[in-house]
Amino acid sequence: MSERRDSREQLRRLQQVTDAALSKLGVEDLLQELLVRARELLQADSATVMLLDPAGTELVATAASGLEREVNLGIRVPVGRGFAGTVAAHGRPLAIDHVDETTVVSPVLIDEHIAAMLGVPMITAGQLIGVLYVGARTPRQFTPGDVELLQLVADRIAPATQARMHSLDRATAFALQRSLLPTRPPDIAGLELAVRYVPGAQVGVGGDWYDVFDLPSGNIGVAVGDVAGNGLRAAVVMGRIRSALRAYALETDDPADVLTRLDRKIQRFEPGAMATAIYAVIAPSLDTVTMSTAGHPPPMFATPGTTGRLLSVRANLPLGTHMSLPRTNTAVALPPGGTLLFYTDGLVERRAHSIGEGLDRLAGAVTASHPDDLCATVMSTMLRDQPAPDDVALLALRRSVKD
Repeated sequence: MSERRDSREQLRRLQQVTDAALSKLGVEDLLQELLVRARELLQADSATVMLLDPAGTELVATAASGLEREVNLGIRVPVGRGFAGTVAAHGRPLAIDHVDETTVVSPVLIDEHIAAMLGVPMITAGQLIGVLYVGARTPRQFTPGDVELLQLVADRIAPATQARMHSLDRATAFALQRSLLPTRPPDIAGLELAVRYVPGAQVGVGGDWYDVFDLPSGNIGVAVGDVAGNGLRAAVVMGRIRSALRAYALETDDPADVLTRLDRKIQRFEPGAMATAIYAVIAPSLDTVTMSTAGHPPPMFATPGTTGRLLSVRANLPLGTHMSLPRTNTAVALPPGGTLLFYTDGLVERRAHSIGEGLDRLAGAVTASHPDDLCATVMSTMLRDQPAPDDVALLALRRSVKD
């Protein structure tokens, strides 16, 4: 009879975590409600979610019920150290009935007189994303049933938490991207300019960027690039690369030298990052463009009365490849009316066809028209009024016929 009562009680407790009402809650409310229920069901004084940081080396207190101080103080625990770090390192539940400096890293747990803890890994899509644990101020022994229940809560919290972080990252990345990319290019005598940026519908905001700036020498710098990956990390790296390229452009008018310095910076300070880029320097007379590429598609070029053609620019390795090969420049003439279109690969790459087909279609859409009209035509031709699957950045420039 006792076993039946225990089974019914366990079923009731499980239903409290899985009931249909939870499906109507937003991500933030769902996460908080699950933490509150975890405390109630396990008769605990606190429940905390610690998420793995992007580097995969530390757990960061992200949400809590009962011990919000851990979140407010930004408690971090190295993987493999202390209670939560051990759960993360081994990927299995752990219970302890003695809490002090030898068993936990967070001083909040000691200050709040937590006496017993139970923690379980949070896993989604086969990957550890964090640890969920509860704490009790009264000494106790957690049972296998408690472990099963807390793991069920973790299985509900894991996707909710990942959705929450993805939403925050996307919003932050989009705001960062918008703040870094100028809405309109600067006014430069003798040049007409236009830009476009569209985030990918499938991957969200990424690391595509463009830039135009004048230099003390009288030259004009033009850059377009694409950081591998998407989301907040790609947007942050993009911002750093764009700022560094501007700084190096002030020191030398040699595009290959600028990209060489930028590559060293990425290898040193952005481990694991990779990016493509093209940097061009337009002479003060506007009649010559010298450019260097780092694994980036060459620009399209058109003159009045002709359609576009892909410029023959010697390809160099992408930035961040950890191979120190010399970078080269290519110089091209820019006659009056001459038009250049710089772009990222999201414009021409599609699963349904080869990149060569995409480049051919793009060439047919490029003419020596006003850059704003050119961007509109290119976007319509290449996207066909459909959302872009990947980020797309465009920068079009035309030398004025009268300059």
